[in-house]
Amino acid sequence: MSGKYDDIIDLPHHVSETRPHMSRLDRAAQFAPFAALTGYESVIADTARRAEEETLREDTVSPEEAENNTNEIIKGGQKA
Repeated sequence: MSGKYDDIIDLPHHVSETRPHMSRLDRAAQFAPFAALTGYESVIADTARRAEEETLREDTVSPEEAENNTNEIIKGGQKA
């Protein structure tokens, strides 16, 4: 039984005569994750920090005040 690629499997690897060989570092960078959301990690860390602070303060505030504070954090506002 013959395989789908038996006719080409043993051919030599193509090497371009016009383009230089790409280094492994350049090739890896080409496929590296795209950082479309610059600063996203710091925003997540800041939100987590504020949420932790809120959790620690919940014992000293009413449930309504805690909800208002949480809504401020979600909206991106700064509590005074």
